[in-house]
Amino acid sequence: MESNLGKSVLKEVSRSFYLSLRLLPREMRTGTSIGYLLARTSDTIADTAGLPVDLRLQWLERFSAAVVSDEGLKWSPNLMKQLSPSERALFQRSDEILKWYWSIVSDERELIEEVVSTIIAGQRFDLERFANASASEPVALTDEAELENYTWHVAGCVGAFWTKLGHLTLGDRFSGSPISGLLEKGIRYGKGLQLVNILRDLPEDLAAGRCYLPVENPQDIPQLMAMHARWLERASQWIGDGEEYGRELKSRRLRMASVLPARIAAETLSRMKGASWSELQNRIKVPRRQVYGLLLQSLFR
Repeated sequence: MESNLGKSVLKEVSRSFYLSLRLLPREMRTGTSIGYLLARTSDTIADTAGLPVDLRLQWLERFSAAVVSDEGLKWSPNLMKQLSPSERALFQRSDEILKWYWSIVSDERELIEEVVSTIIAGQRFDLERFANASASEPVALTDEAELENYTWHVAGCVGAFWTKLGHLTLGDRFSGSPISGLLEKGIRYGKGLQLVNILRDLPEDLAAGRCYLPVENPQDIPQLMAMHARWLERASQWIGDGEEYGRELKSRRLRMASVLPARIAAETLSRMKGASWSELQNRIKVPRRQVYGLLLQSLFR
C-alpha cells in the first residue's frame, strides 16, 4: 500500500514534494507521506472555488472527523466534478490513504492528527474570514498577529511536525541540537515558506478579494507594495532560519530534503525584491530547470 500510494498518487499531486520525500530516511517517509496526502486533501477541499463556502466548510468537518475517528468518506459527485484529474485520483483513493493512516503506530498517527487538525483550523479561518470578499470589495487581515497566526496554522505547524517526527523515528540520528531550539526554527521555517507564497500570490489573491497582508486599504497599491517590501524582509529572516535548521540535521539526505524548499524560497524572494506591481502580476516563479539546479547544489554542499 505504502509504495503504491507514494509513487502513483503523491508523485501526481506534487512532483517537487515527491523529490524531497525520496531523499528522506526510510523511517520518516511513511508519516511524512500520509501527513502530506491528508493535508493536500483538505487543502483541495478548501480551494474548490466551484463549491459554496458553506459546503466547503461542511466537507472539511467531515474530513476532519474521518481523520480523528476513522469514519468512512463518500465524496459527492458535485465535489468530484470540480477537481483536476490528479486531485480526483487523490480523492478516489482517500479510503486507502485513511486505512494506511490507521495502520501505522499510534505515536506517529497522533503527530499526523495534530498537524492535520491544525492545518484544517487555518483553512476554516481562511474560508470564514474571506467568505464575503470580492475583487471590488477585498478583505485584508487586520494586523501582524493575525497574519503570523495564519502562517502558523497552515505551515508553521508543519515545521513542528517534521521536527517531532524526526526525533520520534530517528532519535539521536535526526539532530544533535536540543529539540526546543530546533522546533522554534522549524516553525519559523514553515511560516516563512507560507509567507513566500502569500507575497508571490498577492495580485492573484487580491483579484479574488483576499489580502493576507494587514493593510488599511487593499486597493491602495503604493500602501500594498510598502507592506509587501516589509514582509519580504521577514520572509528572508524566516527562510534563513530554515537554512540553519537544515544545517543542524545529521543525515546528508535529510539535510538535502529539508534545505531544498528554503533554497527555492530564497530564489523566489530574490526575484521579488524590487519588483514592480506589474511584475508581481506576472507571478514570479523559479523555473523547473533551476529547481533541479538547486537540488544539485544542496547535494554537493
